[in-house]
Amino acid sequence: MKRKEILFSVLLLFSVVLAQAARVDTVMVKSPSMNKEVQVVYVIPDKALDTKAEACPVIYLLHGYGGNARSWIGLKPELARIADEKGIIFVCPDGKNSWYWDSPKDPAYRYETFVASELIKYTDTNYATIPERKGRAITGLSMGGHGALWLAIRHKDTFGAAGSTSGGVNILPFPMNWEMSKQLGEYADNKEQWEQHTVINQIDKIEDGDLALIIDCGEKDFFLEVNVNLHKSLLTRGIGHDFITRPGTHNGEYWRNSIDYQILFFDKFFKK
Repeated sequence: MKRKEILFSVLLLFSVVLAQAARVDTVMVKSPSMNKEVQVVYVIPDKALDTKAEACPVIYLLHGYGGNARSWIGLKPELARIADEKGIIFVCPDGKNSWYWDSPKDPAYRYETFVASELIKYTDTNYATIPERKGRAITGLSMGGHGALWLAIRHKDTFGAAGSTSGGVNILPFPMNWEMSKQLGEYADNKEQWEQHTVINQIDKIEDGDLALIIDCGEKDFFLEVNVNLHKSLLTRGIGHDFITRPGTHNGEYWRNSIDYQILFFDKFFKK
């Protein structure tokens, strides 16, 4: 009899856990500006799913070079648990190798417009979100770290908080890398274009308090120097931000750890 009671209790507990689990959706979102569909992964907390869905804040997570919409959920499978624990929706779009620009060279790459406008509209229309900047944050790794800051700084009325982990926050020292020339043209012939499309040259668009900012990078990361320079530039302009370096390099182990701290930072912002 006792064994049956224990088994029943375990099954009941298991069913409750299942009932409260976050849902992972993979959807195709139409981009009118690019005239195509873009794959997006949504991690939706249980509280945003039932018939009396509660509006939740959103963190947009951008992948790095060579990644895709499923990169973050593969890198951090705990996102579903975190979504439920904190009541946060995670949105992970496929940005190809776009660096999240609207390419001045290739009209098929308008990922700034897609993420900062079209995807926001789709998300707020189809999910229980807080459709204001106070309920939106954006961050990413490597290329996605650049993209998150690029988009947040240029669309500060859309995003209230932004982050970067191991971000390529200044592209100018890397003119031959990561297919950036496909989007901007060869550096030698398009220097002005490159200078206009790097994050570190965008910070004159914001003042202290415009965005809640968190930036981190591993001590052995090849992007460490550009992140330190961004930190110093923000200090010079008097723009408050969290800046963290910790042991680590440009890899999944570092990002799996660093994203936890960024989520805590954004959660604090949402609860202000």
